[in-house]
Amino acid sequence: MVDFSAIVRNQRTFFSTGHTQDVKFRVTCLRELEHWICGHDGDILAALKTDLNKPPFESYATEVGIIRDELKFTLKRIRRWSRPKTVLANLKNFPSTGRKYPEPYGAALIMSPWNYPFMLTVAPLIAAVAAGNCALVKPSAYSPATSSLLARMCAEVFDPNHVSVVEGGRQENAALLDERYDIILFTGSTSVGRTVMQAASRHLTPVVLELGGKSPCVVDETANLKLAAKRIVWGKFVNAGQTCVAPDYVLAHTSIKKKLLDEMTAAVKTLYSETPCENPDYPKIINEKHFHRLLGLLEGEKTVLGGGSDPVSLRIEPTLLDDVSWDAPVMKEEIFGPLLPVLTYTTPEEAVHMINACPKPLAMYLFTAGKEAQRYFLRHVSFGGGCINDTIVHLSIPRLPFGGVGDSGMGGYHGRAGFDAFTHYKSVLHKSRHIDIPLRYPPYTDFALKLLRKI
Repeated sequence: MVDFSAIVRNQRTFFSTGHTQDVKFRVTCLRELEHWICGHDGDILAALKTDLNKPPFESYATEVGIIRDELKFTLKRIRRWSRPKTVLANLKNFPSTGRKYPEPYGAALIMSPWNYPFMLTVAPLIAAVAAGNCALVKPSAYSPATSSLLARMCAEVFDPNHVSVVEGGRQENAALLDERYDIILFTGSTSVGRTVMQAASRHLTPVVLELGGKSPCVVDETANLKLAAKRIVWGKFVNAGQTCVAPDYVLAHTSIKKKLLDEMTAAVKTLYSETPCENPDYPKIINEKHFHRLLGLLEGEKTVLGGGSDPVSLRIEPTLLDDVSWDAPVMKEEIFGPLLPVLTYTTPEEAVHMINACPKPLAMYLFTAGKEAQRYFLRHVSFGGGCINDTIVHLSIPRLPFGGVGDSGMGGYHGRAGFDAFTHYKSVLHKSRHIDIPLRYPPYTDFALKLLRKI
């Protein structure tokens, strides 16, 4: 097995040289990364095709394109983000100036998942490098082609003492978590997130956890049903439903449920054909374990559309489920596949009660024409992020932090939020040497107390 202790030790030594503190060094590294990605996008798309059967357009739109936007956004602003920030001091410390000095944590561990193996690895890496950290990157063993490409990319772009990639499975993950880091960013399941946080607590290491959960999609009686159906179907079944922010279930107003199901059925057939398992552009389930898990969730459920599967290609048709009970197995865990239960509600209060009975989700989506409905759901439901009248595309905006709350995670990144996640802001008060107000020094007087109360 790889000597992880040596890697971390070498990264700490490299960090101590001060190279990563130099913003010019960070910019150079990110520009080289950008150049490599632009020159190898064909290799990236091929790796994603191998691992998940993603079509080139989908891979570029949801992985490569998002990373290129993230790099462009960061490179344009990194110098401004890296400058000390002056803040107003208070009257008690007159005359003085407060400053916040951004400094990197040091050695970062980035553990990424298999469902968007390129984007969800490189996006936090951009943030870590931009903030001036060294990084040890651990991609998922479930996406070996992309993991191998990431190892090659980092070896060709970065000094190995600055950024290293470690491949492997559970044994390597466990050994990695035995080491001490200055910050850990993990993307994956809630159960593994708990393990990561427990390991980090041994060293009081700060963590950013990007987890998941059952993200609801509410469709009320004022929604444009044809548009809502198309956007829900796309957001749910892109990457065969293996998206942490995909709609996990639909809550449709009772008055429009049947019409919505009809529109979603038509949308699935239009987007994925009458025979999705024969569609060369329809992604596959990552492995047999998850394939059989998903088929198990289908047992005993009423299928409106889909339900078919191909064990050879590991594909499961986009599947719509009706009359689903909240006690059904498909409603007891994050689905993470192409199965979409449709449930009903009668009032916004009832919908909110249903949603809030579950752990806080990573995302929520609301389709409505009403401003009051928007205000009500945004005020009463806690979730990581989401969209009004669309699904999942909020992830593509660098200015919007990506992160969860409660069981769906903690912390966030993308754009400035990513820089902040990997940065400690050192607070310093610069005090005048020429004026020293004697009020704070003993012996204390009644007059001094009266003056203190006023200021």
